[in-house]
Amino acid sequence: MDAKVTWKSGMAFTGLSKSAIEIPLDASPDHGGNGEGAAPMELMLMGLGGCTAMDVISILEKKRQQVTHFEIVLHADRAEDHPRVFTRVTLEYVITGHNIDPAAVARAVELSETKYCSGIAMMRKATELSTSYRVVEA
Repeated sequence: MDAKVTWKSGMAFTGLSKSAIEIPLDASPDHGGNGEGAAPMELMLMGLGGCTAMDVISILEKKRQQVTHFEIVLHADRAEDHPRVFTRVTLEYVITGHNIDPAAVARAVELSETKYCSGIAMMRKATELSTSYRVVEA
């Protein structure tokens, strides 16, 4: 896996993946940026969410669950002192659909957390993770 990050100006950069996807990065104004892109730690949190989300939706589709909307709400607490690492991350899986089986959701989340998601495996080595899920009838 390869990527490149190129400085634009100030605290603004452009991230470029090998698959040619560009992502703007920037710091918030209180950290010298203009807030015109995601902060690097925000990208790490979104990457974690995306990794497990792809696992879970794939598993739920294989289990023929009728998902109409799916999101993961993530929250990270950070250390006060530098380096301001994540000290705790929570993930809440919110699955909306028709007649969703909570056991299927629990199993999909469990498989992502314990077998498939490399983001969770890496993050667990550095911080405390906690997960929950909620099923909403569409």
